[in-house]
Amino acid sequence: MNPSKIVVVTGASSGFGALTARALAHAGHTVYAGIRETEGRNAPAVADLHKYAADNSVDLRPIELDVSSQTSADAAISEIVRAHGRLDVVVHNAGHMVLGPAEAFTPEQIAQVYDTNVVGTQRVNRAALPYMRDRHEGLLVWVGSSSTRGGCPPFLGPYFAAKAAMDALAVSYAGELIRFGVETAIVVPGAYTEGTNHFLHAGRPDDAERVVSYDEKYATLMDDVNVRLAGLLPPTADVSEVAEAIVRVVDMPAGTRPLRTHVDPSRDGSEVVSAVADRIRVDFFRRIGLDDLLTPGSSL
Repeated sequence: MNPSKIVVVTGASSGFGALTARALAHAGHTVYAGIRETEGRNAPAVADLHKYAADNSVDLRPIELDVSSQTSADAAISEIVRAHGRLDVVVHNAGHMVLGPAEAFTPEQIAQVYDTNVVGTQRVNRAALPYMRDRHEGLLVWVGSSSTRGGCPPFLGPYFAAKAAMDALAVSYAGELIRFGVETAIVVPGAYTEGTNHFLHAGRPDDAERVVSYDEKYATLMDDVNVRLAGLLPPTADVSEVAEAIVRVVDMPAGTRPLRTHVDPSRDGSEVVSAVADRIRVDFFRRIGLDDLLTPGSSL
């Protein structure tokens, strides 16, 4: 059995985050489910989590964590480290999808999408990494998106752009942290249209007038983009596969984890393109003498 790890999962009130927190707890880890507004609108999610932990006899704990606030991130990580003396794994899952013509989103809306999906990971890293670097061990798991390098339909542009930025940040962190013994793993889900609230809670553009401008030629496409994506999924597709993949990555021995793990039943091509891109990165690092920044699984 793998030794129990201390794990925090961001954005754990629903979707991939909730599933991942529960799956990791079932695997024997002590899991902190990062949830914002634990005493407000997400209080029911906190109650569900407590009940789940009690019913299944697992170590699953809610913690107030809003990735849009450095103060919140610092407080949550400090609380975990005070309780256990360490933090082994951070799962960067918090994110928000938006749907609509890219032009119709205001610059402020675009900035907010980046703040949640990209800058939020930076806040949590700045809170957690000093502890991991001091101990010379740890793992960052980034929940990405196959849209970063696979087939991506229109009208999800701001979200896709933010996930691509997050992916680039994760790859940079991989090389910058390995000498501290801190590993990076990117788990890449495909477009699961059921089992999460991504599409249900997707943000919409503020500029209604510009949305109307697109209606004449694109209204039907905007309305059924999730239906088209759902049509690619085989009947056996289950969103819990993403959580299970994260558990497998966390439980692998240090130094053996692949840089990327794809979980994409629709097979949109991301895995193929990523394999080429990651291999080129490995070859380039070797050419410039940075072999020590690569783990055995760096191009897998």
